Amino acid sequence: MSRKGNKLLNIPQGVNITIEPNNVKISGASGSLNVPYPSNIIKVEQVENNIKVSRLNDEKQSRMFHGTINSNIHNAIVGIEKGYEKKLKIVGVGYRANVSGNKLNLSIGFSHPIVFDIPTGLKVTCPSVNEITIQGIDKILVGEFAANIRSKRKPEPYNGKGIMYHDEQIIRKVGKTAEGAKK
Repeated sequence: MSRKGNKLLNIPQGVNITIEPNNVKISGASGSLNVPYPSNIIKVEQVENNIKVSRLNDEKQSRMFHGTINSNIHNAIVGIEKGYEKKLKIVGVGYRANVSGNKLNLSIGFSHPIVFDIPTGLKVTCPSVNEITIQGIDKILVGEFAANIRSKRKPEPYNGKGIMYHDEQIIRKVGKTAEGAKK
């Protein structure tokens, strides 16, 4: 039994849901998202003001998809209603970021600037030169874009320099000289 898959999803005010074969379309004031699902093993239905996801059989494949499809639909509903946001901070001397048009420019210690094209559906801002805020309705797209930015200069444990999530804690290591001086 999937605890996640058996949860009823409440449809908030202002969110419209259309259930089609192999696709659930969720739309609202901030946009629309499509959640695909295999209709031969998963059944999605609207019961009053709730969405119910159930499986048609008890095979391994349908058990695997049951909770995943339910979570994907829930993430789409939350994205349409409230949206998602990731904040990154840049730590390092001379490290900076700025947004110009549809491009994100990063100066993070390389001999050349790193330029990212901002995907459609995302809003990227830089409140200061050391902060990046990514907002959007698609949880996967927001998280993937933030992870791609972070992967260009991951935070290192000795000096703590790099690009990290706003709430991320870096476990600092001591250098060889500091460790040798204790003995």
